[in-house]
Amino acid sequence: MVKYKQDPTFSQPRFSGISTFMRLPHVKTLDEVDVAVVGVPFDTGQTFRTGARLGPQAIRNFSSLVRCSSNYHKINIFDYVSAVDYGDIPIVPGFIQETYENMVDVLSPMYEKEIVPIVMGGDHSISLGELRAAAKHYGPVSLLHFDAHTDTVDSYFGQKYTHGTPFRRAVEEGLIDPSRSIQVGMRGPINSLNEYDESRELGFEVITTDELVEMGIPSLISAIKNRIQGQRVFLSFDVDFIDPAFAPGTGTPEVNGIFPREAFQILRQLTDIPFIGFDVVEVLPAYDHGEITSALAANVMFEMMCLAALNKKRAVTDM
Repeated sequence: MVKYKQDPTFSQPRFSGISTFMRLPHVKTLDEVDVAVVGVPFDTGQTFRTGARLGPQAIRNFSSLVRCSSNYHKINIFDYVSAVDYGDIPIVPGFIQETYENMVDVLSPMYEKEIVPIVMGGDHSISLGELRAAAKHYGPVSLLHFDAHTDTVDSYFGQKYTHGTPFRRAVEEGLIDPSRSIQVGMRGPINSLNEYDESRELGFEVITTDELVEMGIPSLISAIKNRIQGQRVFLSFDVDFIDPAFAPGTGTPEVNGIFPREAFQILRQLTDIPFIGFDVVEVLPAYDHGEITSALAANVMFEMMCLAALNKKRAVTDM
């Protein structure tokens, strides 16, 4: 039975009340919970624009407009999952390792109960903390990564822990299985001609935006599902995967990206995949216009909740 869900009463208008994601109850409990929305307002890992620490707040503020049913999937999320806004992890501004420790402390019990966290960043460095927590319970997982950048650089300015390095560190720490992982959307000028090859040498499959456009979405979905088939999967979505005309509020925008319409076509077809966790990162409100990046992120998270609900529905049906 679903215990925690969006308030359907419309007892007050959407612009009033305390902001939680999709007007979910803010409850610090893991009992009778299937999905937990969690904020990580941390941006010490950013190397260009800072300010993604305010991303969770901005996403929550816009998400009051996000309804509970998907016309595409023909489901009401809360017919299948009990969900809460768990609030923010207590980050330590300026101290990335201490923040990772706090992330592991908060997220590990969720993974132990096989609750699906949907995390709002914050910059992309936070994914390493999430993967450390996930791997404590699941062992190495597959990574499905949507981004303009590979985030597998070895270091920036001699520092090993930034928003450009998390997935190299995750491979080195044995948190993900790169041979069953895939990165999608890479584009723009690069630091060296072998930048994407370095990611491939780590074991990742890499599909650039140009390759995505050429192959088409149906072939991309087949490539994704073939790569991660039978694996537990962590999905990480950097909003700079989208062209900055539609997502200007981000830390390192790259032109010539895909449209939101195409991104949602991709997300909606990621069914029958055993997702164990999600994140949406790099929302930077100071550079946003009309909250369009926050709107995008909130709706990406809605699609993630749909995928979690569909997995729950399938599990109940198979019983």
